[in-house]
Amino acid sequence: MSKKTHQQQLAARKAKRQAERDAEHRRQRRNLAITITAVAAVVVVIVGVFVVVGNGDGNKPAAAGQPSNTPSAADQSAAGPDNKPASIPTALAPAPKRPKPLAAEVSCTYKKSAEPASKKVNLPADGMTKASGTTKVSMNTSIGDLQLTLDSSLAPCAVKNFLSLVGQKYFDNTKCHRLTVGEGLQVLQCGDPTGTGSGGPGYSFNDEVFPTLKYGRGTLAMANAGANTNGSQFFIVYGDASGLTPQYTAFGTIDAPSLKLIDKVAEAGVTPQNGPQDGTPIIPVDIKTATAAA
Repeated sequence: MSKKTHQQQLAARKAKRQAERDAEHRRQRRNLAITITAVAAVVVVIVGVFVVVGNGDGNKPAAAGQPSNTPSAADQSAAGPDNKPASIPTALAPAPKRPKPLAAEVSCTYKKSAEPASKKVNLPADGMTKASGTTKVSMNTSIGDLQLTLDSSLAPCAVKNFLSLVGQKYFDNTKCHRLTVGEGLQVLQCGDPTGTGSGGPGYSFNDEVFPTLKYGRGTLAMANAGANTNGSQFFIVYGDASGLTPQYTAFGTIDAPSLKLIDKVAEAGVTPQNGPQDGTPIIPVDIKTATAAA
């Protein structure tokens, strides 16, 4: 073998090794990029979850567009076997009360939203509304009659809205579409004619919350999709809701016999949708009619 041929072979082997090293470096860089992308994706998902929790459960489901509107399943900790509550508090919580009373009358405004109404309904009239007094509402449902007491001293605009919807039969023949059974979030959510968690009346109104507001067994509150997005969806706290922060307008209470009916629904569990403890109630809760006391 000539010296020239030998040098050529050495050069070829060197070039081959260099090419292999370059290929390995490219592979490592590619793997690193995939790892970074994956980590970034996880971060985006995590951030998304917190955004969902923060903007929560209103007229869209908390986890699927996540209704949820409402308080999110991510607010709750793992508790209880499978899709049923580990336990349900039996004592009624004190009814919510403002630390400082509102003025005798407050101004209420209802604004049309971009989303069309799930069921045709007129907006409540804007204007001054009395911020005192209570009104009874009876809901005839597939599990029995639920007795609500609306409190205008808590949230006069929410009460006015709810009574307007009741008067227009908005809640008649609708389903309570969401049940959560985990520790820290035990609520039944209703008020969407579509039964999907994404429906509403085609308008919204502002929150009526205060820093000391707490949610306990028996509290009736508005679901929302973020600040000042109240519409028609509401939730009933039947158990523990210690995971909720004061961003949902409480506007009344539900009585003890009604809560016992909801307890049976909760004990039967959920068909999971937004997590093992958040979904549709296995025992359906259908609102046949809602009627306000004269």
